[in-house]
Amino acid sequence: MKVDVRKRLYRSRGDRRVAGVCAGIADYLGVDATLVRIAWVLFGLVGGPGVLLYIVLAAIVPEEPEFVQATAEKPKRDDRFGVGDAGR
Repeated sequence: MKVDVRKRLYRSRGDRRVAGVCAGIADYLGVDATLVRIAWVLFGLVGGPGVLLYIVLAAIVPEEPEFVQATAEKPKRDDRFGVGDAGR
């Protein structure tokens, strides 16, 4: 499993129900947000600090950026026709 070191935990802007915490965690882990929401509710019902932890995470986890910052990396040419950057 390859881990992206630049991957950060954000609260979701697009798939939020309350504050976007569960959707952000799901995106970070690469799983469906519904599964995280169900697990969060079950965790809260069995005596875990679900509600308190959700409030804390909603306060400290930043919202995802509105735009994706461009990288300084030069875009690679299309290699469908055998004219890629491999020969340079």
